[in-house]
Amino acid sequence: MESRKIVVRAPNWIGDSILALPALVNLKKNFPESELWIAAQEWVRGLFSMEDLFEGTISLPEQNSFKNFNRSARKLREFQFDTGILFTNSFGSALLFYLARIPQRWGYKRDGRSLLLTTGVPVRYQENRHHQAHYYLGLISALGLKKYTTELNLPLNQGERARAKARLNSLNIDTEKPLVILNPGAFYGPAKRWPVSKYSELASLLQKKSGAQILITGSAEEVPLANLIASGMSKKPCILAGRTSLLQLAAVISFGYLFVTNDSGPMHLANALKIPVVALFGPTDPQRTGPYQNPYTLFHKGAPCWPCSYRECPFDHRCMMNISTQEVFEACQEFLR
Repeated sequence: MESRKIVVRAPNWIGDSILALPALVNLKKNFPESELWIAAQEWVRGLFSMEDLFEGTISLPEQNSFKNFNRSARKLREFQFDTGILFTNSFGSALLFYLARIPQRWGYKRDGRSLLLTTGVPVRYQENRHHQAHYYLGLISALGLKKYTTELNLPLNQGERARAKARLNSLNIDTEKPLVILNPGAFYGPAKRWPVSKYSELASLLQKKSGAQILITGSAEEVPLANLIASGMSKKPCILAGRTSLLQLAAVISFGYLFVTNDSGPMHLANALKIPVVALFGPTDPQRTGPYQNPYTLFHKGAPCWPCSYRECPFDHRCMMNISTQEVFEACQEFLR
């Protein structure tokens, strides 16, 4: 195909950005001679610096004011892109590319933005039946492009891995011995979180019966959550919650023997790095947002009120409470043997 200067508006969530990677690989394979750029919110932009597919990344401020919106449009206009592809669904993202005067604007026809697209394709996949990664791959196919691969892969810079190993060693973690990483948070809210007491009990069992080293990750806002889990353990874990960038977190996860997590962006990060995942699902649908590829084990009990979009459960949180510590421990053992 002809050479183009392409900008892709990346999804805003960490997990969605990771799940868009197979589609981005296919896009580059369709336009091997083209420049491929990523426009993204700052908190996900680091993901795309790991890949050598991209000419560069462009940081977009939150589009929460007219001033920021115009600033982003002017910034994009300076690059003189000839093609813009929307992996986001919003009307605002299509308007941004329109105001940036990008001649070709491609994306799904939804959210009332059809008139802003030069090539709009209908949404054919059913959101409640297919994985989110296939939503992005479906856009590639619907645009008439060839689909070369569906694999999810996130190659890490060796320098980042070396720095992560040195950091872990400085925290008395031996990267040659079993390291279990717990990711007890979920940005969306408490409804998606397995209870603190169960994480504490699981971590203690892994320490006692598997000889595992325990590392707890999370955002700065999840430091209190990590500390609560640690307070319920007989042997204190290492806590890196709030102490890593996204790139540093990826590099740390790459040394894990196992990643135990709620439905969250870091779950997809571990899955893309091909680290075994034990995923704990409650109110959300694992068919859509669960781990994309093996190796993983997934727990999902459901409830009469499932699925829901509550950030905090107004009932008894049985969808998460019914996942027992013992069954999760046994699943972990299978990966640690």
